Amino acid sequence: MNSSHSYVGRFAPSPTGPLHFGSLVCALGSYLDAMAHGGHWLVRMEDLDPPREEPGAATRIVKSLEAHGLHWHGPLERQSGRHKLYEATLAELAARELIYPCHCSRALIRAAGGHNNARCRGTRDEQGPSALRLICAGGEEHFVDLWRGAQTQAIAEDTILKRRDGLYAYQLAVVVDDIDQGVTHIVRGADLIDTTGAQQRLFRLLGSPPPQFGHLPLVMGPAGQKLSKQNHAPAIDDTRAPENLCVALGFLGFHPSGELAREEPEHILKWAAARWQRHQVDMRDRQLA
Repeated sequence: MNSSHSYVGRFAPSPTGPLHFGSLVCALGSYLDAMAHGGHWLVRMEDLDPPREEPGAATRIVKSLEAHGLHWHGPLERQSGRHKLYEATLAELAARELIYPCHCSRALIRAAGGHNNARCRGTRDEQGPSALRLICAGGEEHFVDLWRGAQTQAIAEDTILKRRDGLYAYQLAVVVDDIDQGVTHIVRGADLIDTTGAQQRLFRLLGSPPPQFGHLPLVMGPAGQKLSKQNHAPAIDDTRAPENLCVALGFLGFHPSGELAREEPEHILKWAAARWQRHQVDMRDRQLA
């Protein structure tokens, strides 16, 4: 796709369950930051892991976004249809001798107290299933988060780009897709901030300048855990889209009136985009009020 637009943002849900309030807050923050800066906003379905997907979840996520007026630019991309692009990238990295097979199981890595890249690089003739790792461990990555300021992350382990079960890894697909789609700004939840350094390293190895990253606060559940599909967060009710948007705006630091919650989603989004200021986002991880 390779857009030349000066701001291209994206929302990339995984179809492991329907959209919940934490996902809505993330989608809304990403959308508003793009709209407030005159940008384009893309949606990409990260359906890389069929065993973890919930039947019908992708369709429900799309319908929820549409019900809440969160309309995207361009086609909806699905990672399940982009495998040739991932394989071509792995071939390029292999030709540059930047990846190697790793036969280590999770149990072995845990027992060893971490991944030992020297052992893997010395056992290329070992039989059995293997992952593909990127040679990248060592040094630090620095970036300036749109909300959290200067960040430094050590790259302690060679990143897995293809799993032992043959599935493409998130770290590979997300970077390749962001490069291909011309993404310039990644606004997402704070639970993904620890992946940023490794992703930034891969952007550079693939000859692409990293996008700007911004990590929003997390919606927490009643037990103090992140609201997530893994923790069985309830799906949002699409019939209450205006109210849902106003609750999500309140979480992000807005003060929508009760009258606004009776408006159509498109009007609410236009109201919010006109008032969006990054410095006003409430950065506390917390439960919904």
